Amino acid sequence: MEDKFTVSEFIAYCNQTLEYSYSGCVIEGEVTSLKTSQGKWVFFDLKDEESSVNCFIPVWNLRVELSEGMKVLVKGTPKVTAWGKFSLTVQAIQPVGEGNIKKSFEALKKKLEKEGIFDAAKKRPLPRELSRIGVISSTQAAGYADFIKIINERWGGLEIFVCHTQVQGLAAPDQIIRALEYLNERSEVEVIAIIRGGGSADDLACFNDEKLVRKISSSKIPVITGIGHEVDESLSDLAADVVASTPSNAAQMLTRDKKAEISNLHDNILRIKTQIISRIELTQNDIKLKTVGISAKILSNIESSIYKVDNLKRVLKSLNPENVLKNGYAIITGKIKIGEEIGIETEELKIKAKISEVKEKK
Repeated sequence: MEDKFTVSEFIAYCNQTLEYSYSGCVIEGEVTSLKTSQGKWVFFDLKDEESSVNCFIPVWNLRVELSEGMKVLVKGTPKVTAWGKFSLTVQAIQPVGEGNIKKSFEALKKKLEKEGIFDAAKKRPLPRELSRIGVISSTQAAGYADFIKIINERWGGLEIFVCHTQVQGLAAPDQIIRALEYLNERSEVEVIAIIRGGGSADDLACFNDEKLVRKISSSKIPVITGIGHEVDESLSDLAADVVASTPSNAAQMLTRDKKAEISNLHDNILRIKTQIISRIELTQNDIKLKTVGISAKILSNIESSIYKVDNLKRVLKSLNPENVLKNGYAIITGKIKIGEEIGIETEELKIKAKISEVKEKK
């Protein structure tokens, strides 16, 4: 017996079958008939040379800037609407081709610039002394291997918390966003590095995802990006606190050079040693000068004292009675009174005599 459905049941059955069989289809085509309804829904057709399919995406889920004629990759699920029309419910869109990517890049850049997402005043410097680094990358990529190698060669001893994600394709932005949320919630790292080696414009297009760019800008933890080659620029780079030209350059910016630090330390030790020796020599010279000055002062004081002593000696010598006698004088002792006996001493004689007469000199 044949299955019997109501129209609604048939449509539901078809959609169940389509969702089971074709969940997450990725289709490449050109955007046409682009329009927005009520500011909430975006409708467009995706076509190639022979066919066309209707597409629908909520505005909040549109994370790149679309325009007529743009070639894109879309990820979505086919479904039949209640009106019997076949369409594709889109979950993700990514421009394809350098020209289309650049066109979308410039349009979204202009929009986010007006909101201040890229303002330099919001940028934070990297912490000087790092001990824990969060890394978002594909652990199978060469860029990640280069990053870890340089980190270990330059400094080492750092804790690396790695969130493995895809770094290209339609699934990459949401995976990187979840990794950012995870690292911000744990708050165990001091900086987050988003790294990816070089690639084509298509490979790097995922880093121009609007939701990802906003998440980088709002991160509580400083973010450094090392995406592609030096000439590559993404909107994620513009939103990051610090931009490195490559994953290797990001590793260099995050760490100090162990060899350079040792060399600087050696130079500083030599400089300090030279300063200490110079200070000692200056101190020694100062002591010598002070010692010479003190010695000279002491000698001057001694000479002055000797001179004074010599003067005193001369005075004492001139007052010495014996010297007076040598000059022909005599010393008289006793009472100067008539009839009294007195003593008279010359240089060679001692005489006793009586005073027979005393007269005052006029």
